Amino acid sequence: MKAPDHEAEAGQSVKPASDAAVRQTLVDSRRQLLAYLRRRLGSADEAEDVLQSFVLRALSKSGDLRDVRTARGWLSRILATSIADHQRQAARQRERETAMSPEQFDGLSTVPDPELEEAVCNCLYKLLPTLKPEHAEVIWRIDLMEETREAVAAHLDITLNAFGVRLHRARQALKRRLEEMCLTCPVHGYLDCGCEEAVRARRRYANARKGEEL
Repeated sequence: MKAPDHEAEAGQSVKPASDAAVRQTLVDSRRQLLAYLRRRLGSADEAEDVLQSFVLRALSKSGDLRDVRTARGWLSRILATSIADHQRQAARQRERETAMSPEQFDGLSTVPDPELEEAVCNCLYKLLPTLKPEHAEVIWRIDLMEETREAVAAHLDITLNAFGVRLHRARQALKRRLEEMCLTCPVHGYLDCGCEEAVRARRRYANARKGEEL
């Protein structure tokens, strides 16, 4: 996706926040997830790889985010799976060099831990204000507070069908924010930044996307 398209989307999705504020939020959210992944994996490069994998999975599996799955738990499971898959791949690489017992593979759990869930929650809390207020509200109440659709629709005085459309659009907007977060320059904050770090981040994302499509 081209940078101008992202910037246009940012302008359409945000009223109270400026483009600069949105970009800074995306950078901060990206950094927070990377900080968690670096602590977990012990490698900046591996953290970047897992972040790209996480975002791609979230985008490709967005159809799974429906009635009973909240965004927080859904994203936490995707991140946990991305970490576990990365660790399995690394373990297989080590197995080629040294013998490993099958039990060592069994220890790579995809169950989210409290620190992982906290990282995802903090990311969501930062991203929500960058959405339209009506989109942020339904994500907050349904996916974070876990209120029922019926209760929220009644409070908003709209039909369940209309509410379903609004929730779908809100989740699509959140998906776009996740993709923008992955493409945002972690140093300067601009999607179209030409610095080496930004170019490297976009290249990582493009390569990961190609691998996902193969």
